Amino acid sequence: MKQLTVGLMAHVDAGKTTLAEALLFRTGEIRKRGRVDHGDSWLDTSEIERSRGITVFAHQASVTLGDTVFTLLDTPGHVDFSAETERIMHVLDYAVLVISGTDGVQSHTRTLWKLLERCGVPVILFVNKMDLSDRTETALIQELQGRLSAGCVQFDTDYETVCENAAACSEALMTAYFAEDTLSQEMLRDAIAARQIFPVCFGAARELVGVESLLQILAQYTKEPARPEAFGAHVFKISADAKGNRLTYLKIRGGTLHNRDELRYTGADHTEYTEKVTGIRFYSGAKYLPADEAEPGAVCAVTGLTAAFAGLGIGCCENTAEAMLTPVMRYRVLLPETVAPQDAMIHFQQLEAEDPQLHVEWDARARAIFVQLMGAVQLEVLTKQVAERFGYAITFDSGAVTYRETIAEAVEGVGHYEPLRHYAEVHLLLEPLPAGSGLQCGTRCPEDALDRNWQRLILTHLLEKTHIGVLTGSPVTDLKITLVSGKAHLKHTEGGDFRQATYRAVRQGLRSAESILLEPYYEFTLEVPAECVGRAMTDIQQRAGQFEPPEILGENAVLTGSAPVSELNDYAAEVLSYTRGRGILTLSVAGYRPCHDAEDVIARIGYDADSDLENSADSIFCSHGAGYSVNWQEVPMYMHLPAVLPHRYDFPEEELLPEQTQRVSQLPAAGDEELMAIYERTYGKINRDQPKAMRRNKTAELMDGNVKVPAPPEKEYLLVDGYNIIFAWDSLKALAKDSLEHARDRLLGILQNYQGYRKCEVILVFDAYKIKGHGREVEQHGGVSVVYTKEAETADSYIERVSKQLLKENRVRVATSDGLEQLIILGNGAMRISAREFESEIRAAEQEIRTLIGG
Repeated sequence: MKQLTVGLMAHVDAGKTTLAEALLFRTGEIRKRGRVDHGDSWLDTSEIERSRGITVFAHQASVTLGDTVFTLLDTPGHVDFSAETERIMHVLDYAVLVISGTDGVQSHTRTLWKLLERCGVPVILFVNKMDLSDRTETALIQELQGRLSAGCVQFDTDYETVCENAAACSEALMTAYFAEDTLSQEMLRDAIAARQIFPVCFGAARELVGVESLLQILAQYTKEPARPEAFGAHVFKISADAKGNRLTYLKIRGGTLHNRDELRYTGADHTEYTEKVTGIRFYSGAKYLPADEAEPGAVCAVTGLTAAFAGLGIGCCENTAEAMLTPVMRYRVLLPETVAPQDAMIHFQQLEAEDPQLHVEWDARARAIFVQLMGAVQLEVLTKQVAERFGYAITFDSGAVTYRETIAEAVEGVGHYEPLRHYAEVHLLLEPLPAGSGLQCGTRCPEDALDRNWQRLILTHLLEKTHIGVLTGSPVTDLKITLVSGKAHLKHTEGGDFRQATYRAVRQGLRSAESILLEPYYEFTLEVPAECVGRAMTDIQQRAGQFEPPEILGENAVLTGSAPVSELNDYAAEVLSYTRGRGILTLSVAGYRPCHDAEDVIARIGYDADSDLENSADSIFCSHGAGYSVNWQEVPMYMHLPAVLPHRYDFPEEELLPEQTQRVSQLPAAGDEELMAIYERTYGKINRDQPKAMRRNKTAELMDGNVKVPAPPEKEYLLVDGYNIIFAWDSLKALAKDSLEHARDRLLGILQNYQGYRKCEVILVFDAYKIKGHGREVEQHGGVSVVYTKEAETADSYIERVSKQLLKENRVRVATSDGLEQLIILGNGAMRISAREFESEIRAAEQEIRTLIGG
């Protein structure tokens, strides 16, 4: 039998689930129809859905018409859950778009139409609630043709009229109609599948009116698409059954899936998985039938796949495109005192796997969970989900709009990472894309310039991280990042080197570009009494919105337009107030546009790109056996490869030679000979027969290329994380149990002896961030500077900031065993030493001191 997947979708309250119940009842799949308002509908199986009276999760059921099995997917209609609807569209063969006969085409209806067009899904329209509408079928057809497509054709009429109206939808149909005075059903099927014709029928699902016409259209005017012979499937949903088993919902695109088959796929963490299917289920409402196989075109749920995610392509199928609809609000999760944030994060990650648009974030510094959502209804549903599944109550803060950033023109970003025995350089071309394009990555770097494996690794690093902008720290979008140049060392380059270079190249490009702040917009439909339209137009203008001329419908006026989400979030309550309950505001997400009050938003957020050490734009170069940091503005003067966009940089000190602007494809990977040449140009010729050959030749100067090496560091600084060392050394830890003050004094004494022996600058840092009202204190004790941080300032943050400042002209080492702090310090270019290594170094110094004294 043929297998077709049909999605039911609509603006909220258009009667979509009621229509699904009517279809199941008419085909004999259920004996009694449920009702949404009674909380007993067949497809709304969740307690949350039944209590709210809306569809929150996509559900499936099957009906058989002739030789075709139709899998119906009932999708959410509320705008807060539109991301779920968008995911379902990627696996549909056809869609039934339900229109309310009383309201006509609404704002979210147009959003769904655009998404269906983007996914190339043929659409059948069912105009519902005609028993309650005072509008004629002719008037509604004209509205559909004007606001959706001229191809909307009424099909619940005589065949001759259908053919006559359908002939106007394409030249081929017109030619065939004039030749034969009719059109064959096969031609109509092909035109519908090609989205040239959109059949329309009218009815009232609650009264079972028009349902037979819709079933007839599905049976006679749909066709099964070509299925590939090779196995392929798309994952469109992740959920869990009542026993907690993970369910992965698949649409089989080609081939046949058997129970116990092994599937190979790449998880969201870029890890390759090979897992066995342990069960196949065909769901209808809350019930399911187990099966041994799933044929092409089938929709099923399988168990056994632990790392699959919504949007994953398996076999011959590619992953689905990035979602067009993204959350527009960000909230902090407020947990009960008895629930640890780390435990709650595990629960939220489970929910995120089921709904990828939840966007769960962990803020390590604040030790808090943040979620990105569409709106208040989704907040309520999430609260109930956590309570039902995990047994604790959560609340949220007031939330904030989620901003995005992009750039105005193309720019080149350069990242160089070269601590001792590491090497990587990456050049990226950043280009702006049209609104709604998202983030795209690619490569134009020849493989003879940089090996294919390194290029793949760089692309992986580009996609594995959410890159943030420089204005507010918001994620970047509508941006194409292309790898155009890169360099590796044949022996010293490791995978992590290109991660650092790639991140820094993106950041350096963003810092160099002209950035644009974007904010989310709503498309709105505002219906108010005619006497209130003046007030409504004034309100929209004051909220930075735009609208079409008002349309008069009886005693009401209708405004359609768009406005920033930040300005309309609280406007619905105001509409109800000034219209005395007669006004209706409907909203749908319309993507991101330039922020209307960018300067105020940037000032309010107060993001400082220079202080964001985890997203540094600076590069790390090597000199005198140690890494040093180069400010992002100066990186083009130090980079080892020529710029692809040389006009972006100004070199006031020297003019580049013509041969230095040659194409990157002519440059090989850096080898030992090339690095030795750089070394000799910097330090002088090496004479291997003389013991002192490694001394620098004072007369040697760097005359070739655009590599610039600074003078040797003036001083050596040692920064010590005091409490970290105390609790890492057994002797000090034991002393601290009795008296923390004695442990501090003991450590200070040890460092005073060490400083006197090494003649370096020692800075000992202690946390005081929990002491209310405490200001930063700096004391001098025998050549050692002791710093007590101020309130709300940790030793980590102080050391990170100070080390970055000192590295400009000095050599810096940091003694700590904090893993995250070590990573940031290394990225800044400082040398890190663990607590254990530092203790060994202290003991060696003390032994040498005793030897000198004894001598």
